[in-house]
Parts: sequence; C-alpha cells; structure tokens
Amino acid sequence: MTLAVLYAGPGNSLDPADAVRLADDLTAALRAAGASEVDRVTVGSEMATLARDEPVLLCADNLVAHPSLLWTLATEPAGRTTALVVPDPSGDLRDDRGRVVPAADGTGTARFAGAIMIAPADLPVLARSAGQMRSADDLLPALLANGLVPIATPVRLLHAEQVRTTESLRKAQAAVAGIDEDRARLRLAVKEKDDFFTTYAVSSWSPRVTKIAARLGLTPTAVTGWSVLFAVAAALCFWQASRPAMILGGILLYLGFVLDCVDGQLARYTRTFSTFGGWLDTMADRAKEYAAYAGLAAGADRIGLHYAWPLAITAILMQTVRHMTDTWYGALHDEAASRPRPQAMGGVGAKLSAASNRVQGDTGSAAYWLKRIVVFPIGERWALIALLAIFTDGRVALTAVVGWGALAFAYTLALRSLRSLSMKVGVLDTVDTMRHRDDGLLTRRVLSRAGLPAPLAGAALGVVGALGLVVVAFAGGPARPLLAVAALLMLAAGAAARARHGGPLDWLVPAALRAGEYLLVVAVGVIGKTPPPVVFLLLFLLALRHYDLTARMEKGAPAGTGGSAGLGWDGRVVVLAVAGLTSWATLGEALLCAAVAVSFLDKMRRDRGLDANRRAVGEAAGVRA
Repeated sequence: MTLAVLYAGPGNSLDPADAVRLADDLTAALRAAGASEVDRVTVGSEMATLARDEPVLLCADNLVAHPSLLWTLATEPAGRTTALVVPDPSGDLRDDRGRVVPAADGTGTARFAGAIMIAPADLPVLARSAGQMRSADDLLPALLANGLVPIATPVRLLHAEQVRTTESLRKAQAAVAGIDEDRARLRLAVKEKDDFFTTYAVSSWSPRVTKIAARLGLTPTAVTGWSVLFAVAAALCFWQASRPAMILGGILLYLGFVLDCVDGQLARYTRTFSTFGGWLDTMADRAKEYAAYAGLAAGADRIGLHYAWPLAITAILMQTVRHMTDTWYGALHDEAASRPRPQAMGGVGAKLSAASNRVQGDTGSAAYWLKRIVVFPIGERWALIALLAIFTDGRVALTAVVGWGALAFAYTLALRSLRSLSMKVGVLDTVDTMRHRDDGLLTRRVLSRAGLPAPLAGAALGVVGALGLVVVAFAGGPARPLLAVAALLMLAAGAAARARHGGPLDWLVPAALRAGEYLLVVAVGVIGKTPPPVVFLLLFLLALRHYDLTARMEKGAPAGTGGSAGLGWDGRVVVLAVAGLTSWATLGEALLCAAVAVSFLDKMRRDRGLDANRRAVGEAAGVRA
C-alpha cells in the first residue's frame, strides 16, 4: 500500500487547532500502516483521479481510532477491498459472511466508521462512484450502489469513531487511551466466530502461545511446519496402536491442532501474510488430517481389526468431496452478494437463508452452537479423533468420523442446494471452468466438441455409475464387465465441458467430478484386489492436486504453471478402466500415484521459480523507483 488519502469527514466542526493535530496523528498512523504518501482530497469527482496500480486507503480526517485498525485495513491478507465498521443496531449495513452489504430496513447491525482500503481491482468502481458523492456520507453508499462488496473489518475490542466536536474528540481519545492496544490485538488475532471446540478448548489459551511465538520471532509458516510434525508424530503413534501410543497420539494431535490455530493467530497478530502462507496452511490442514486417518487405519489393521482401511478410504473420499462443495458454495455466496437479484428473494431457500442469518446473529446461543457443531467442522473432527483414539481404537475413531461426516455432508448439501436455488446466480462460469473441472486433453480437444448442455447432469450420471460399480464390487458381483460402462458414463461428463456453467447448482460440478473419479479409484481397487494403502495413497495425492486448485482460488494465490491440460480426471479414468479390465489394477493405481505426485511436485518447483522471478522484478522496480 503506497497511497493514503485523508478526506473531510461529515459534520466536522472541530476547533481548527484540534483538527490539525488530529490530521497529523492520522498521517503518522497511516505512514506507520505502510503508506509512503498521504494526500488530501475532496469527496466527489476529485476521487476519480486516484486510480492507479496500488491500493488506496481512504480515511476521514475526523476519525479517532487505534492505529492498529488502519494497519489492519492496509494489510488485508488477500489484498481485497475492506471497510472499517462499528456495531450499531440502527446502522445501515450488515455483515454477510464477512462482507459488508446494505441492510434492509430494521436489519442493520453496523455502520461505516470512515476508513476503507480500496484494492487496485476496485479502483474503477471508485472512479465511477466519485461523481455520485455529494458529501462524505455518500462515500460508502455510492461504492456499494456500484457493485462494490468490501470485506468487513470490525473494531471489536478496539475503538473507532468519527468526531464532530471538541467534546466528542476528548471522549474518543479517552476511550482509545483506556484500552491496552497490544492486549486487544492479541485477542483479536483469534477468529471472531470459530467452532465450539476451538473456541473453548483452544482459543481460550492459544493467544499465550501466539505471544511466545511472536517474541521468539517465529513466522506463521514455521509454526505451520511444527504443526505438521506434531500431526505426523500422532499418526505414527496411531500406527503403533498400543494403548500408551494411542494416548500419546491423541495428545499430539490436539497439540498439533493448537499450533494449527496459532499459525493463523500469529499471522493476524503480526500482520504477516503471504499468499504462499495461506496456501500452505490450507494444504497442510488437509494433509495432517488424512495422515491421521492413515495412521488410525494402519494401526487398527496391524492389531487385527477388520475394515479399518475401507473406513479410512471412505473418510478421505467423503471429506475431500465435501470440501469441494464448501469452497464452491462459499464462492457462490460471495457472487450472490456482489450480484443481488430482486427476483431471488422468495422460496424455501430464501426462508432458510433468513433463518440461518438469525441464528448466526444470535452468537453464543444454544441454536448458534448447535448449528456450528452439527456441520462437523475441523475442530470437532480433530477432537473426536483424539478422544476416541485415547479411549478406544482406530476403527472406532474412523467409524465415528465417517458416520458424523456423512450426516453433516447430507445436511449441508441439502440446505445449500435449496439456498443456491433461491440465489439464482452462477459462479463456475466466472472462472477458468475447465481448469477447475480438472479437464485434461481428452476432454478439452475431443469430448467437449460434442457441445452437450447440462454439465451437472452429466457429472451426476457419472457419479451414479461409479457408485453403483463400487456397490457391485464390494458385494462380489460381476463388477469387471460393468467397469467399462461406469468409465464411459464418467467420460460422458466431458461432453458438456464447454457448456456455460452458470446454473444455480452448477457449483456442484467440480465436487461431482471428484466424487466420480474417486469412486472409480475405489472400485478398480476392489476389483483388482489392490492393497488398500495404495488406494488410500492415490486418493491422498489426488486430493492434494484438487486442494491446490481450490486453495489458490480461496487465498488469492496465482494460478501457477502447468495445470490440467495433460492427464486430467478424464485421462486418469481411462487409465483406471484399462488397468481394471486388464487385471493390472495395482500396477495402474501405483503408476497413477507416481504420475500425480511427479506432476504436483513439478508444478510446485516451477511455481517457486516464477515467484522468485516476480520478487526479482519487484525489487528491480523498487530500485529504479
């Protein structure tokens, strides 16, 4: 962030000397937040001239606030536009999944505090809105009316207010001085609305660890690394499977989860963010959890407990597919917030949305916590695994994960599908559709030429065929002849790859393609009597590949090099079918493991090279400047 701008706050009648001192304080705070230049402009057409390649932080000149709030605006992790808001039951704004949107009459929960950081991509919106601003009160309403949907930065434990008189200035300054800013920032590093287990069993004491990590000079990425080590150690204990080892494994898994929370808290406390760090945190979370599944299954199998590996395979398959739906539903919800449609206000989905918003607004109530617990979030999953590992065995722990996970998946999928129908917007057509489908050369150059419509129907048909094949294979039926049929049904999903994925349920297409492919992996493994650890490893590597796609989108990371243009889901389906039909299932799945791993590692290598080049170019540009 290189430019900060002070504008005349609304109704400012401060004594001139007080106004100058306040402006000087704000200028110092803005420079401390990272601004190399602080200008003054008038609200209105003059703001249209601010369009440039860097973010712009707009701040009212009558704002009294803790400096760290401006620092928070200037260091938004993903570089998105974010607005400072304060709670106000009679306000004209509300929080919608962390985004600021206009509130209908009587539904407001917040108001604008006078400071907003405009991301470079949104500066054209500022230019379009400038002519509609007659006063400072029109700043945010004009931006919202032109389609801007900023991230909310709430003051929470800190203080911010726009002052208009000398008396209100003195009261605001006293309020700011009365708060221990560093202590408040440490508490603010904890997520505002987290899961039940995380809130009461982790975040109640993890800020102390965060403070120690900050004093030691540890980076969030280093803490993530320690979290991975703890989780791997827990998985090894689960594999050993003795009672002392299971107890130690449960404790290590819990401590690993604490560190998993601390890395994010440390990033927020020190405002040390990077796209790589966000990506790594997401990837490490999934890898740690799936390593625990493998450890539990291997340990249970080691002591003679049957069906542990099938349970672990079911858990990783279901959890990965569910995460795909989580990602794309979140993207759909954000798209709906940025493109609200009047005709999308009725129906069962809209009523469910209203009920959900009411429960979410009743923070701390029994209904609020029940809603958060029933969806089986990561904190509850890790707590369940740790406790059942300590007191029972790996098979029981995996059974519980699969059972609760299945209920949570069915619940969220049903409600989200109904709600998405009421939104009447699409999201998959706003990105590189084929890339996020993971289409390979076969689909891109051959199958998609069919130009069939209804991409979700094609993907769903492939899932049904693959699921039927799994059932027949496990039942000991004639699965091999049906393998070719199931593979053809899956490949038929490629015929609609070029169709517009703009339907209200088309956000489910990536998850459906993942489910179909993963089920075929399982079916071929059963048909060919492939060792379950090989099947699990292939699913693990495929999950990493697909999490890489979604993590880059969620964390604002560059798309990277390579991608799906080679051996996408379609090519892997062909390999699986050939391997299963020729009785070379184990070799085929092992070769796919190697191919997916090599592709993933090569992509990471090339991405590191691109990152190094970008940094070199940036440093050279800074030297020239």
